[in-house]
Amino acid sequence: MRLSQFHLHTSKETPADAEVISHRLMLRAGMIRKLGAGLYTWTPLGLRVLRKVEAVVREEMERAGAIEVLMPAVQPRELWEETGRWAKFGGQLLKITDRKQQDYCFGPTHEEVITDLARQELASYRQLPKTFFQIQTKFRDEIRPRFGVMRAREFLMKDAYSFHATPECMAEEYRNMYEAYSRIFTRLGLKFRAVNADTGAIGGSASHEFHVLAESGEDAIAFSDTSAYAANVELAEAVAPATPRPVAAEAMREVATPTQKSCEAVAALLGIPLQRTVKSIALVGDAGVWGGSGFVLALVRGDHTVNEIKLAKIKGLADYRLATEEEIREHLGASPGSLGPIAPKRPIAVIADRTVAAMADMVVGANADGYHLAGVNFGRDLPEPALVADIRNVLEGEPSPDGKGRIRLARGIEVGHVFQLGSKYAEAMGATVLNAEGKAQVMHMGCYGIGVSRIVAAGIEQNHDANGICWPEAMAPWRLAVCVINPKNDAAVSAAAEALYNDFAARGVEVLLDDRGLRPGAMFGDIELIGIPHRVVVSERGLAAGVYEYRARTAAEAENLPRETLFERLGV
Repeated sequence: MRLSQFHLHTSKETPADAEVISHRLMLRAGMIRKLGAGLYTWTPLGLRVLRKVEAVVREEMERAGAIEVLMPAVQPRELWEETGRWAKFGGQLLKITDRKQQDYCFGPTHEEVITDLARQELASYRQLPKTFFQIQTKFRDEIRPRFGVMRAREFLMKDAYSFHATPECMAEEYRNMYEAYSRIFTRLGLKFRAVNADTGAIGGSASHEFHVLAESGEDAIAFSDTSAYAANVELAEAVAPATPRPVAAEAMREVATPTQKSCEAVAALLGIPLQRTVKSIALVGDAGVWGGSGFVLALVRGDHTVNEIKLAKIKGLADYRLATEEEIREHLGASPGSLGPIAPKRPIAVIADRTVAAMADMVVGANADGYHLAGVNFGRDLPEPALVADIRNVLEGEPSPDGKGRIRLARGIEVGHVFQLGSKYAEAMGATVLNAEGKAQVMHMGCYGIGVSRIVAAGIEQNHDANGICWPEAMAPWRLAVCVINPKNDAAVSAAAEALYNDFAARGVEVLLDDRGLRPGAMFGDIELIGIPHRVVVSERGLAAGVYEYRARTAAEAENLPRETLFERLGV
């Protein structure tokens, strides 16, 4: 490709509304252009990168035995009503109405559509297993689209769905897709981790997320420093203390805390470690499980944070909400900042985190504004908790749940997710096949998604420097740029650059010829900004010496290489 015939529009200015480096560099490099909130046009340069990622994904899906289909982006309401997700999916589901007043949605995912296809196309267990995939535009109406294509409303996604006669077959395909995903991200040159994850709105019995490691990642992931254990912090188990609860050593006493509303402030006033304090979170759950009005007080240590996902998995808290101030005062007789589990005004249920259940001589709110209680102990000053459970986020340095090593925390950008769905969707939609006995049986399903457009942004977050993008070769728009110094002023230089360009192209190298005639500084600045992995400069001085100036994108210095050495350096 001759750059003089291509559309490239770079900018030196950093866009004011770009919050993360990938958004800034994609706009500066001219890869995307904003159309509206969370909506982007991919320019020719950006599209080349997007297609590179798409090609690797497609190749590995086909290598894994998946069959490509293409389903409608617009889906009828009736399908979503069958699974109950028309109402449950929430505000991210963009609902539209046609001229006949029929309701549709712009698909954020395609479980319903593929299940409808399967129930029409698959009649016998002999046709199973089958895995279908597509690479298609999705739309999710994000409340706050941000970070460019990282959290856009419209995005390109690869979604695959498998159908099976048995759970064992489903689990086998799950492992197959897990391995395919690992190959995809390895081929793309990304540092990533696969972590145990919550199944969320998609549902199912098991899932793994694939995260590209980057400081800007929205997700926190926990992993062992000596084993293969890894999980999203939402799911990572906080191990119970190894030692039993100490014997009470203090008498319970009331202490005045007139302005101290947080555990940190109370600990500072009393001159004690924050780990001696307990945080109380007032919730309302299912009254049928928790009794009374369903009022629940969740307790975590003062230096810990409650994990909302773990809480919601407790029986009777699936749809919990935070209690209102009126409900808090009605049950506890105090305002937030002075709450605790002792002497409530009305019956409540207490859930204690494992760490809290192992504490002695705690400091808790006194249920009286401006006061706390010190020296509090379970079994003496208050009943044992109604439930002891893991309800907090793990911390760096804690024991790994698999018993091997210590937990380390990192930030990650979720780029892939695999699920064992089981029979959830097939059962809801009546997707059955005849088994060996001729009887109808519900199929088992797997679901496997990759954010193709998000991978582009994640790749930049992980691979950049002060001058711009540093693409891994598999994602780069071109592998090599041949830059010409003064092409219009020296016919010999121009001819040599053309010959070198043609030779590389003939050897199968994706090569770009920068024949725009720019000054070296501006030309090199563009090539570095858009992230071409290799650069060769053709100049009058170099030709006279029989060499070309070669520089890898991430190298500190350039090298002068003869022609054949140059080909060897690029492996062609």
